Amino acid sequence: MKESHSASTSFAGQSPNICLDPPFSHTRSWISPWLTPLAYWLGYNLVIPWFFGRIDVAGQQHIPTKGAVILAPTHRSRWDPLLLAYAAGRYITGRDLRFMVMSSECRGIQGWFILSMGGFAVNLQRPGIRSLRHAIDLILGGEMLVIYPEGGIFRDGKIHPLKSGIARLSINAQSLDPNLDIKIIPVAINYDRPYPNWGTKVKIRIGEPVKVMDYMHGCLKQNAKYLTRDLRSKLEKVGDSQPDFSLGTNCLTNS
Repeated sequence: MKESHSASTSFAGQSPNICLDPPFSHTRSWISPWLTPLAYWLGYNLVIPWFFGRIDVAGQQHIPTKGAVILAPTHRSRWDPLLLAYAAGRYITGRDLRFMVMSSECRGIQGWFILSMGGFAVNLQRPGIRSLRHAIDLILGGEMLVIYPEGGIFRDGKIHPLKSGIARLSINAQSLDPNLDIKIIPVAINYDRPYPNWGTKVKIRIGEPVKVMDYMHGCLKQNAKYLTRDLRSKLEKVGDSQPDFSLGTNCLTNS
C-alpha cells in the first residue's frame, strides 16, 4: 500500500485564510493495491466508454511520465475526475492521480473510496495546515496531483478567475527542492451539454506545461500572481468556449 503522510513543511507568504485543522482531523491518502486497479479497469473499459457518446482527447504528449506534476483542469461536471483519470491516468501515463477534494465530499462510503483512490480532503474556504503540507508532500514525492484552479463547478463553458492555491503550493514546493522541476499542466474539459447524461460527447484538450522554475526569482507573492495569470492564459488557449463536437466517431486520440 502506497501511503503519504504530512511532513513538517514551512509556508512562506502564508495566506491569512490558512487555519489549523480541527483537533481530531488528519490528512491522509493512499493508493489501494486492489481497489485502484479495479476502479481504473472498470472506468476505462466499461463505465466511461458506455456512458459517453464520444471522447476526443488531444495533447497527452504534454504529460510527463515521471516527476512532479500538477494537473490543472477546468471543472464542468462531477464526471470530470473520472474523465481525467481516463485521459491521463495509469492506462495512459502509468501514473495514478492524487486529487485535492472538498472536505464535504470525503465522508462515509464515498469518502473512503476517494481516500483509497489517492484523494485527500481540504477545506477550500479555510485550507488547513495539514492539508497544505500533505499536498506539498505529494509534490515533493514526485506525484501527479490534481487541483481544480477555478475552485467550483462552472457549467457555462467559460474560464473563470483562478484561485492562487496552485501557484503558492507549487512555488513553495519548488523552493524546498530546486531539483524538482515542477510542471503545471492546463486541461480543458468540455461537454456538448451543461449536464452530462448518456450519450454526451466530450472534448478534452491538454496544454503545454507551465514550468514553476520560471517563477522562482523575486517576490513570492508577485510570482504567484504571474504564474496564476499565465496558467489562466494557457487554459483559455486550450479551452475553446464553443468546441466542435460534430466530427469523428467514438474515439480516444493520443495526439
